[in-house]
Amino acid sequence: MMRTRARFWLRTPPPNPLPATERGSQTNTSFLPPLSVAGRGLGRGVCAPSLLALLGMLIAVPSAAAQAPVRLREAFAVGYEYHVSTRVELTGTLTLPPEKDKGPQSLTVTGKSAIEYDERVLAQGQDGRVGKTVRLYRRVEFQRKVGEQDQESTIRPAVRRLVLLRLAQSEVPYSPDGPLLWGEIDQVRTDVFTPALNGLLPAGAVSSGDRWNASLEAVQELTDLERIEAGTVGCKLEQFATLSGRRHARISFSGTVSGVGEDGRSRHQLEGYFFFDMESNHLSYLSLSGVQQMLDKDGKVVGKVEGNFVLTRRPQPRVRELSDEGLRGLALEPNEDNTLLLYENPDLGLRCLHPRRWRVAGVSGRQVALDEKGGSGMLVTVDALKQTPTTAAFLQEVQTWLQQQKATTLAADGPRALQGPPASIERFAMDVTLKGERVVLTYFVVRQAAGGVTVVARLLPADLATLSREAERIVRSIQLTRPQ
Repeated sequence: MMRTRARFWLRTPPPNPLPATERGSQTNTSFLPPLSVAGRGLGRGVCAPSLLALLGMLIAVPSAAAQAPVRLREAFAVGYEYHVSTRVELTGTLTLPPEKDKGPQSLTVTGKSAIEYDERVLAQGQDGRVGKTVRLYRRVEFQRKVGEQDQESTIRPAVRRLVLLRLAQSEVPYSPDGPLLWGEIDQVRTDVFTPALNGLLPAGAVSSGDRWNASLEAVQELTDLERIEAGTVGCKLEQFATLSGRRHARISFSGTVSGVGEDGRSRHQLEGYFFFDMESNHLSYLSLSGVQQMLDKDGKVVGKVEGNFVLTRRPQPRVRELSDEGLRGLALEPNEDNTLLLYENPDLGLRCLHPRRWRVAGVSGRQVALDEKGGSGMLVTVDALKQTPTTAAFLQEVQTWLQQQKATTLAADGPRALQGPPASIERFAMDVTLKGERVVLTYFVVRQAAGGVTVVARLLPADLATLSREAERIVRSIQLTRPQ
């Protein structure tokens, strides 16, 4: 189904990083794991006035003269800039696992989105495909209803200018203007990466009536399948037509494919068409209808999402925010600063930053747990100032606990201040062998006007210097946004 993925609409994704097996290698992104690709959902297009105008033009006059074979290809050269608009509506059902003494329950899902952005190509990979773009969102609106729960989301205006790295079939976004929330990253990944749609075009010259199969990359872009196991999507040049005085090729496509995505097995039935502007050589309009069926391990359908998707595109002169002048002085390559993730918990009044190889694993009461992909972890506890222990009392508590656990202390780093008031931080650390495993336990006490925070970091010896630096950076970024 559509790139506006079913997973995004059906559930809120956890704020986790990606498995190491999914990391790319074209760019130094050791601190920037690409994001897992998730199953897209479909929607019925909601037409803005510009789309309605375009649809009116589709009542076009076919060319009377014979058309010699032509090559249809869009060149995504470095510096190429275009505007994209998409509209989606979808409906679906999901069968929930049966509970004790209850049969299977169905969950109704509806959603719609409106997205508009300008995008500029920044770099190509060694294979000639687009490897990096910079994008400026003009409009980002997501609305969905899962069961009886209404949800809305967007991207904050302060970080709507994004750099996207294309790694394999996934896009890795970061903003040169500030850290992103996990939900914002997931919203960016719902967009079709339009350079990949070049795979819907024929490899050679074609005439009216010719057929060909869409490329694997294009089919994966439309379905979000990580592995296609069966089926193809066929394309056909239906006719050449004149729309508003411009020559276009109308191409239809359809097919059924099945395979495996992040959320398991699914089957996608696709049918649509697009127009290719032969004056400016770009895909200008695409309409897609389809059905996605989620399958269990036995191939039984356990959910279905259906609808239509409408995309319009146009080349355009460079906009100020994406121009050389507008980008001057910004860090467009990924680094440890512009790839940080922002975590906000309004219920706890907690805000912090963390590298992408760390993830928020869960929240329990006044505690937030973070896990690191290599096995290290942190536990953040928020409390009132009067309930926050002194560093000396915290140290005594830790030493007593280690004795009870029969841990062996190999080395100790006594209490010391990292920074003073009004947001003071103190730390101490223990290098111990605990239950047969060597770990470095690092403790922090944070005091701010709004309350106190204690942090326990369990760091494995491998890459200890980097882990220690990251843990300290997370702690230094902690902000309490309301009185505790």
